[in-house]
Amino acid sequence: MEKTKISLNLRENEEYIRKRCADCADILIRPMRLGDGPKVDCLMVYIEVAVSNIMLDDSALGKMINHFWEIPPDQIREFIRNNSLGIADVKKLPDMETAFAALLAGNAVFFMDGYDKALKISSKGYPNMGVSGAETEKVLRGSREGFTDAVKINSALVRKRIRDTRLKVEEKTLGVRSRTVVQILYMEDLVREELLEDLKNRLDEYEIDGILDSGMVEQLTDDAWYSPFPQYQTTERPDRAAQEILNGRIVVICDNSPYALILPSSFSGFMESSEDWYHHFEMASFLRVLRYFALAAATLLPGLYLAVIRFHTQILPTNLILSFAEAREGVPFSSVAELLFLELAFEMIREAGVRIPGSLGNAIGIVGGLIVGQAAVTANLVSPIVVMIVALTALGGMVIPNEEFASAFRLLKYMFLFLGGYLGIFGIVLGLYLTVAHLAGLLSFGMPYLMPFIKKDGSSGTGEGILRPPFFTRRKRPCYARKEEELRLKRRNAE
Repeated sequence: MEKTKISLNLRENEEYIRKRCADCADILIRPMRLGDGPKVDCLMVYIEVAVSNIMLDDSALGKMINHFWEIPPDQIREFIRNNSLGIADVKKLPDMETAFAALLAGNAVFFMDGYDKALKISSKGYPNMGVSGAETEKVLRGSREGFTDAVKINSALVRKRIRDTRLKVEEKTLGVRSRTVVQILYMEDLVREELLEDLKNRLDEYEIDGILDSGMVEQLTDDAWYSPFPQYQTTERPDRAAQEILNGRIVVICDNSPYALILPSSFSGFMESSEDWYHHFEMASFLRVLRYFALAAATLLPGLYLAVIRFHTQILPTNLILSFAEAREGVPFSSVAELLFLELAFEMIREAGVRIPGSLGNAIGIVGGLIVGQAAVTANLVSPIVVMIVALTALGGMVIPNEEFASAFRLLKYMFLFLGGYLGIFGIVLGLYLTVAHLAGLLSFGMPYLMPFIKKDGSSGTGEGILRPPFFTRRKRPCYARKEEELRLKRRNAE
């Protein structure tokens, strides 16, 4: 690869830098004029969050710049040529590629008119673990960093993982009174132009007093506002956001919100965890299959239980039927009311556990569940088998990686409960048909929600199915990316 030389003409260098950093709002380009008497043009380029003004003031080059105000331009160039290498945090860079590599690593880069080298100013780099930790997306393997409430820091955490000027960070201001900064992150050569344009049009469609969280942006730009299924995927993990950007998706970051929005979204994307691509494919595939079984249990188990004991007892063994009948002996409520009561009781315990701060909330959730369940069984209000059904349903909902996606199926659970309780298996089949029909017609920014299950073209080798293939076979990007850029992995010696 041919290197781009640094020109003696600073204006040419500046034009090249501004062209390459177009639409990179997080990269600051600061021109200045130094020297006593005749001035010399200089240029400072750095990533806003990675390099602070305090660092520049305290660095060796910061002290040099203050000294440059008092000496002629010729002496400035001579000083840089002869003394810069003797300073620990300053290094000469011979070409633009090296300069941009240093810039994207979190350093400041200094250019000077009439000097064909750049100077790297070492800094503390990108924000690290001290920033935040991911609270809702826990993983056993992977980064421990999480997004914060500061939009600039969040974009820097993504930039830390994708050190490429083709990663664009566009800023928009939403809210007439709040003036909230919203950033749009995407890879220039991967993103579909029509998708990016559609998002910008939706953001400009409404005028509102204030945007206080990314959830407001999500609701204003949804395709189907009536659907309980989220059309944006949310994440608080910078590594997940970076991975989706490399897949050709767009990430939206809102100031004052630690959750980034990923679009377009898909059913299979909500069932994936960040660490699926960090584990070996056998265990990752097993966990994915387990999540789909957990999803089915969280949605269908109460309805199936009611359908069987009320309408289709003949499919059960005789001993099991007798056990169920014995367990329900003395319960004054119908099986539907019994199950509905316990499900709502669990929802209240869950909500109380969320609202109570700290470790006390976890204790309330566990102890409250045990006490309510045991007391209800002892008082003969519910049968023990119903307590087990509710517990398994709750566990299934907790296995789903995305909370908003799991909440949609928590609502559907009650629909299947009534359908199974009053219509039997016919009601369950009817509910499944209506749910699948709704999902099949749902779009996320023009992309089918059930992809890749209903669109096989281009899905081979993407790894978006239920099973996770070995990493080296994941050769293609999903269809969100441009068709000409679908290849993401190949062997170096391949023809």
